[in-house]
Amino acid sequence: MTSRMWLAAAAACSLMIPATAASAASTVVTTAMLGSRIIALHNQVRWAAGVRPVIWDRALAAAADAYAARLASSGRWGHSPQSQRPGQGENLWMGTHGAFSVDQMVASWSSERRLFRSGDFPWVSKSGSWGDVGHYTQMIWPGSTRVGCAVRSSASYDYMVCRYSPGGNVIGSRVP
Repeated sequence: MTSRMWLAAAAACSLMIPATAASAASTVVTTAMLGSRIIALHNQVRWAAGVRPVIWDRALAAAADAYAARLASSGRWGHSPQSQRPGQGENLWMGTHGAFSVDQMVASWSSERRLFRSGDFPWVSKSGSWGDVGHYTQMIWPGSTRVGCAVRSSASYDYMVCRYSPGGNVIGSRVP
């Protein structure tokens, strides 16, 4: 696929998430358009890194939705236990309810590229801390072929969870 085709596909899927009622305890905004937009955004980043595209996976999206719902309802923050997502990677995002678009959510992960340097994981950050680039490296992980994401909201915050399979950020593996 040429860069022009990638950009055209991404532009065709443009989506801004509308704010939902502040009183909603946990609002689902996962739609087919959301999935298309997230895939387009991921694949733009992957194309720029010279990595093959990912495809949407409904089972991963369902798992991401279940965990996003748990975050939104509990108000707790942190990755799900690895034992609950064997073979899957996970990116998390949280921000003020209704203040950010999906594009901005995903861009927060891809912006980590500025600190990224190619190499063997976890030695891939110009800062010396792989945590500064971990979302980005999961996005561009060459072995990851599928992604599924969901957004849930509490009265105060939006939570986006993306699950990747196979999971990335594998110690000792090369990141392009």
